[in-house]
Amino acid sequence: MSEEKDELIKAQNEVIGVLFEIIKRFQTNNDLTDEYLKLSIKEKIESDNERLEAITKERDENANIIARLLEKLET
Repeated sequence: MSEEKDELIKAQNEVIGVLFEIIKRFQTNNDLTDEYLKLSIKEKIESDNERLEAITKERDENANIIARLLEKLET
C-alpha cells in the first residue's frame, strides 16, 4: 500500500514537472512573439533580420520540446 502511494506521488511529481516546463516554454514563446512583432513593425535593418531569424529558431525549438513533453504525458 505504501509502495503504491510512493509510486503515485512520484508520478504526480513528474507530471507537475513536465507541465511546469511546458508552461515555461509557452511563456517564452509568447515573449518571443511579442519581440518578433515589435521588430517586424520597426523599420527593417539588417541586425533586426538576424534577431528575427534567431527568434524564429528559438520558437521552433520550444515548440518541438513542448510537443515531446506532451507526448511524454500521454504515456
